[in-house]
Amino acid sequence: QVQLVEYGGGLAQTGGSLRLSCEVSGSAFSITVMSWYRQAPGMEREWVATITSVGTTAYLDSVKGRFTSSRDNAVNTMYLQMNSLKPEDTARYYCNSFYKPWPWGPGTQVTVSS
Repeated sequence: QVQLVEYGGGLAQTGGSLRLSCEVSGSAFSITVMSWYRQAPGMEREWVATITSVGTTAYLDSVKGRFTSSRDNAVNTMYLQMNSLKPEDTARYYCNSFYKPWPWGPGTQVTVSS
């Protein structure tokens, strides 16, 4: 059974930074295309970023140039470095496999104050 655990969220000021981590257990993480998603209160969950097994990335237009996804296959962990944070980035952030999603983890809350 694959388990996802996201952490690193918190409260940041506008313009600040946070680094999220996603630990994956019980899967072939190193060959899995992984993604970050977020869900704001009252909104649908939206895709934020994807990273392939070799580190190729793609981003939601609104986070391009501010967010950077990376991964360390040796420790089954993916990261999301978030810089120049904006209040509209406030959401609960989740990670998952892009093509064949596993059961969702608890997510980690990011709150950006204006």
